[in-house]
Amino acid sequence: MQCRSTRFGVCEVPNESVLTFPSGILGFPDCHRYVILDHDTDAPFKWLQSLDEPGLAFVILDPASFHPGYTVQVPNEALLEVKGGDNDELVVSVLLTIPSSDPTGITANLRGPLLMNPRTKLCKQLILSYSYPTRFPLFANMPPSGTPSKEQPSSTVCSA
Repeated sequence: MQCRSTRFGVCEVPNESVLTFPSGILGFPDCHRYVILDHDTDAPFKWLQSLDEPGLAFVILDPASFHPGYTVQVPNEALLEVKGGDNDELVVSVLLTIPSSDPTGITANLRGPLLMNPRTKLCKQLILSYSYPTRFPLFANMPPSGTPSKEQPSSTVCSA
């Protein structure tokens, strides 16, 4: 399948790598199909590129890489939407905001994580009601070098 992106041009992606958000992502209810693209394979950041809108792409990150205590309680209706079973290892990613005026001011939306089921390729954006912020400063919790680790962290697993 062809992926058309205003940021990356046209590329071929396998059909089995297409992720579906039946409910869309907050603010983009009509965009349901996405793929995850590597911009730089050494970086922990990935791009969630819409297949429905070439100009829509989000920078995502595994929250375990910067917030080891981050946990998500997955509501039953979300499990049903992604068809999560007892043996599924669901994955959580968070959306990043990168200010153009100061790229070191990157923040992560911990209140609206993305829940992904690698088996079914179904995904859902969760809206958490507890006190996680929508603009958690990413570099505030980095090692003294001030840069994220180049190692690819293990995926964040959530509990049902």
